[in-house]
Amino acid sequence: MGGIIKSASAGTLESSDAFVEIFPAEELSVEISSIVMERFGEAIEKAVREQLSECGVAAARVRVADRGALDCVIKARVETAVRRAEAKE
Repeated sequence: MGGIIKSASAGTLESSDAFVEIFPAEELSVEISSIVMERFGEAIEKAVREQLSECGVAAARVRVADRGALDCVIKARVETAVRRAEAKE
């Protein structure tokens, strides 16, 4: 699998969705803003990091703007952004 070579995004800012942006970086960093951050912030970050790991991403800057999305939606948005940004072998 390739690495993150360009910026990419997935999702929307509509209710019950998430907008994920990914950028090339030397290390992994995750920034989350959410309308439910107080209550679900840890779960959102866990879902993002799990999906990044499943996609084999060890280095990238990821920004997530969550609007109350379910974990499965967050993971799908992360995976789509990764696939759009990765190098093809």
